[in-house]
Amino acid sequence: MRALCFDHFGGPDVLSVAELADPVATTDTAVVAVKAASVTPSDLKNVAGAMEGTVLPRVPGRDFAGVVVDGPSDWIGAEVWGTGGDIGFTRDGSHAERVTVPADALARKPRTLDFDEASVIGVNFVVGWLGAVETADLAHDETIAVFGVSGGVGGAVAQIARARGARVLGVDRHAPAEGTPAAEIIDEFVPFNDPTVDVPAEITRLTGGRGAEVVYDAVGGVTTPAALASLAQRGRMVVISAVGTSTVEINLRDFYHREIRLLGADSRKLDLTASAERLALLSPYFERREFRPLPIARTFDLDHGPDAYAALADRVRGRIVIRP
Repeated sequence: MRALCFDHFGGPDVLSVAELADPVATTDTAVVAVKAASVTPSDLKNVAGAMEGTVLPRVPGRDFAGVVVDGPSDWIGAEVWGTGGDIGFTRDGSHAERVTVPADALARKPRTLDFDEASVIGVNFVVGWLGAVETADLAHDETIAVFGVSGGVGGAVAQIARARGARVLGVDRHAPAEGTPAAEIIDEFVPFNDPTVDVPAEITRLTGGRGAEVVYDAVGGVTTPAALASLAQRGRMVVISAVGTSTVEINLRDFYHREIRLLGADSRKLDLTASAERLALLSPYFERREFRPLPIARTFDLDHGPDAYAALADRVRGRIVIRP
């Protein structure tokens, strides 16, 4: 099979297409012919050496959608999707013609999604669900402020929050693009980095002086002070990233007097099997079209895989997909 590979860290130019042996299923694994695989920011960071635990040489790629071609007989020909915190890091990933996965990680793709659409769900919606539902326990009628709402994770969190019956406030440098799910879901948008707007004060005003019960900070670092200040009494803040700086100062007196909780969520801790369990929870929402895939900006074939990574590095708005 052909696969995108790297044997040292760097920019997209360290990637090349190589011929590898076709994978063969064992009693515990299955082989999926990859029809589409998205390129996520964590894939770009992985190739750059900014992620922990990567074993080289490696085929990158976390998210995928495809067809089972080898493995359990009742799965042969099934259309599946997947993601994981191990794939592309300690085991070869999805930016290849075929990928090997544990048999118990097989998850049927929602019928309402084509392969391209299904391939852009994994990381964004799994970490969105992990943070908003499992970690913060977002409840009906609560208000959530989503920092980074125009990005992939933020757009997923907005949809998950609306399905939970929450009020959704979006915060970002620019508003979600017209026609995107987030643009149609958020109740109010608050611009970040606008010198005329005090983000915490505006969120406090929009919540009648209370603040948000939950803040999902999909940016982190540069946004942390404003995100913390936007919380209601006993509010919960979820952090999944650290942009610009990994160190922030917290006023401890304010922290304990307001009884706020700072929580971390890391989808890298969920392997293919654990991620498949979350995809099974998400699938009915897509089957009912209650959740929508994030917009796809560009698609590339495998030969132009490095160009796909370069497009992401250039901050192209929308998802990037490789079709092996």
